[in-house]
This record gives sequence, structure tokens and C-alpha cells, in this order.
Amino acid sequence: MLSEQEQIRRDSLQKIIDYGINPYPAAEFKVSHYSVDILENFNEGEKVIIAGRLMRRKIQGKASFGSIQDSKGKIQVYFNRDVICPSENKSSYNDFFKKWLDLGDILGIEGKVFKTMVGEISINVDKFHLLSKSLKPLPQPKTDSEGIIHDGFNDPELRYRRRYVDLVVNENVKETFIKRTKIINSMRSFLSKKDYLEVETPILQTIPGGAAARPFITHHNALDVPLYLRIANELYLKRLIVGGFEGVYEFAKDFRNEGMDRTHNPEFTVLEIYVAYKDYNWMMDFTEEMLERVAMSVHGKTDLIVGDKEISFQKPFKRISMTDSIKEYTGFDISGKSVQELSTWCKGNGIEVDDSMGKGKLIDEIFGEKCEGNYIQPTFITDYPKEMSPLCKAHRDNPELTERFELMVNGKEIANAYTELNDPIDQRERFEEQMKLSAKGDDEAMFIDQDFLRALEYGMPPTSGMGIGIDRLVMLMTNQSSIQEVLFFPQMKLETFSSEETLGPELNENEQLIFDILSKENSMELSVLKDAVGLSNKQWDKGIKGLTKHGLTKVTKTDDSLMVAVV
Repeated sequence: MLSEQEQIRRDSLQKIIDYGINPYPAAEFKVSHYSVDILENFNEGEKVIIAGRLMRRKIQGKASFGSIQDSKGKIQVYFNRDVICPSENKSSYNDFFKKWLDLGDILGIEGKVFKTMVGEISINVDKFHLLSKSLKPLPQPKTDSEGIIHDGFNDPELRYRRRYVDLVVNENVKETFIKRTKIINSMRSFLSKKDYLEVETPILQTIPGGAAARPFITHHNALDVPLYLRIANELYLKRLIVGGFEGVYEFAKDFRNEGMDRTHNPEFTVLEIYVAYKDYNWMMDFTEEMLERVAMSVHGKTDLIVGDKEISFQKPFKRISMTDSIKEYTGFDISGKSVQELSTWCKGNGIEVDDSMGKGKLIDEIFGEKCEGNYIQPTFITDYPKEMSPLCKAHRDNPELTERFELMVNGKEIANAYTELNDPIDQRERFEEQMKLSAKGDDEAMFIDQDFLRALEYGMPPTSGMGIGIDRLVMLMTNQSSIQEVLFFPQMKLETFSSEETLGPELNENEQLIFDILSKENSMELSVLKDAVGLSNKQWDKGIKGLTKHGLTKVTKTDDSLMVAVV
């Protein structure tokens, strides 16, 4: 069942077709200007051609104002009936424009630039063309005189599911994603100037190697073998170092079949880089130089506001070993401790552990619970215990440690790097230790990659490698607290689409908003639900009455209040 607004739009669509106009023309529409160009370089009387979405319209008899939103911004447009329809036939304005167009329709505009009596730069429309008819009404946020937005499209779940609507009505969202591209381009430019080679490696892998994580599993029908979506691209990049490339990098999509929260999505973007004849000390210098460059290129400065904190990406960054960090924040010295001693300490200090955890996982839990959140300014945590890093070279001064660092910013890991292990015998032994953990029930333990071991046996030069989580970096650089805000289409619970017989009638935007919020609780006090949805009184009344009419909700009276529940 269509909503009233949707039916009206379909009726208008048919009238436009009957009028002889194609509401979805195929021909190219050549644009001469963007809104921002016109506003920044005002030229009285200049002829312009723009295209965009009709976002506002105020009809005043034979003259009307509106606004067109293109990919760069918005500009006011002025429609005069006698200019648009110079002949006696005024139907293009009286019928087509006034009656059959709707907010959200995509138009091509030809006209001349002028300033209104109040000084607003606008376009006096000579001709307009319908380029795409919108059949669903957009949310219409309104900003009052104090800058407060009403009727906003701000429910997170709806925004993430309908990002296309979010991008249209919430102007700041597009800016976040423009900055994301600038961040990646800045990093790519920095790496390219170093003469390192950007490469591509397999996403479907027979061995999910390069990290300790649970993989997604699929099946290749022709080969009749299981395959895994990669959890990391590390082992393939190191094969290329064996093959003779001095520096290689990849902006890669990785996949991990683990939980979702504000900083984790099962599909995520990473930069991994490997450079021959370098070590982790060099890579720390390299990383802080690159991130300082990124901050400057995106913001023009190195000091950024993240939440209520100011974070500086100006090099050099602080450096501290993991052992010293744990000792600083807990007073506990992990040096030389056995699995039993570490497990006992964790249990006595409120950290959940299980029998499958080896030394590496126990130490990781201690650091994550007691230390990680304290590092707000960029800090390199160095020299990890050997058990935590099966692909990392032993420390040159202490064989119980490895030459590894993680970069912490705002209490989260942003980058991870090693002096890479290139001893094939040592690497095989560490893989075998991982298999023992797997046998104990650790489903994140690494597999043995026999081909990678074979590659190492041909000889890999001393190498340093580093991975940066692009999504988390973008969160920092754009002051976002949720990873969903920096992914166009984050993973969501499955949205089911059924026939009307099984799902019920199609809801309009406001009814859907109310129903989605109510469904999470099943039953709510009516006044609390009304406050949560944030609609105007008129929109709320129509929405809740519509849901009741559809038989989806029921309002009941208690001694103290009115309750609304999902039927």
C-alpha cells in the first residue's frame, strides 16, 4: 500500500507522461556551473546551466522561489511564469511546475544570475527540465531562527540503512566522506613520492593468514575447495618483497567474522606497507611523518579536536614499551611470568579469561583492559612479548620480546607494525605454536601457510611492515565517534522485504521512524516515545494514528500514563 504522498507523486508522474514529457530522459544534460561557483564568483547577468534536486519551493502566484541542491551546495532559483511561458499557453508553469513537480525532483535549470532585493545571489530561470521524478518524499528538516533543527532525519539506524537519503538531507555527512577520500589520497601521494609500488593481492584465500582473527568461509564450486575472505594481506605482500620489490603497499578490504560495535565493522579498509632493509624504528619515524602530513593536507594544521579532547599529530610521538606501560598503569611486571601467573593475576583484577588463552592473549587482555584507554595523544607502544606476535622478529636485545609497535590514539589502536620475521625455521615453529592454541579451542589462532614458509626459505631481506586502520583514522580526522559514520554502507542487521500479506502495509517515513524506535523496546510510555522520535506535533499525531490504523500498534491507558505497544 502506498502512502498518500507516494500516490500523489505517482498520479503526477502519469500526468507528466500524458503531457508528453519523459520523466526519466536518457540524453546527456550539459552543466556549465556548480552552485558554489556561482556564489563565489558572482557575475550579474551571466548565463548558467545547473542541475540538481529541488529542495525548497515557495509559490507566489505567477512568480515562485525555490532552491536547487547540486553536488557542491545549494542556490536559490526564481521562476517567473511569463519568462518560462512567453506565449499565451501558461501550462508549463501553471500545471507542470506548480502542480506536478515535487520536492526531491531532479531538475536542469537554464537562466541568468542576479541578486534579489535582499541581496541573495539567485538564478532567474529561463527554462527548466525534469531529469528525474522522485516518487518518495524526502524528510524535510527545518532550521529555526536560533539554528535548531526540527524534524531532522537523525535516527542512526535509518540513516545508515538509507545513506542515499542521509547524504541528501544532512549536509555535514557528505563532507565527512569527502575528507575520507582526501585522507586516502594524501597517504597515497606520500607513498607514491617515496617510489613504493601500489599492488593488489587476493581477497579469496586458501589460508586465512597474516593476523589472529576469525575468518569468513565460502566455497569454490569449480575447484570444490573451501576459501576464506582475507583477514589480512600481509603474507602476500611479503611474498612480493621476496620477489624483489623494495617497497609495496595496498589499500585493502579485509574481513573478520567477529562482533560489531562503534569501532568495529566486519568489512574494513586498511593500508599495509612493507619496505625492505628497514626496521620498526624506521617505521615509527615513517608513520608519524605520514600522519602529520595527512593532518596538514586535510585540515591545514596538526592539532585536531576529537570529542572534548585536542589531539596533536605533530611529530615526534611518545614511545613506551608494553612492559613499562602495564607496569605504569597496574604496578604488575609481566616480565618472565608464566601462563598460570598471568591468568591468576587477571582473575584477581577483574579481567575475564579462559583456559584456551596463551601468554600472548592474556597479556593483550591486560593491556586492553588497564592501559589502552589512557593513551589519548599519539603514542607508540613498543616491544611486545613474543607470544603476542607470531609474525614478528625477536627483539635484538631481549629474545623474550619482539620488535613490534602499535600506535594508540584517543585510546584506540590505529596502526600495527613489525620488524618482520624472515627466519623460515623460527617462523615455522611459531606457526606450530599457533596450531597448539587452535587445538585448545582458540578459533583466532593462525593457520600454517606452507607456501609462505616456502617463500621465506628462498630468502626475504630484512623488512619492516606496517598496517593502518583507515576507518579508525578517518574517525579521528573527522571527529566521529562511530565507525558507521565513516562508512557509506556499514553492515546492518538484515532488513526483510515481504509482500503486504506477510509484512503489512508500507509505512510512510514518519510511521516507519516511530515503529522502528518502538520495536526496539516493544512497549513504551507514549510521551517517552514521542520525545524519542523528535517529530512535530502534527507529524507525530498523523504517524501514531497511521500505525494504529494499520493495526501495528495499540495505545492503552494505565493508572499513571498512556502506553503504546507493538501488536
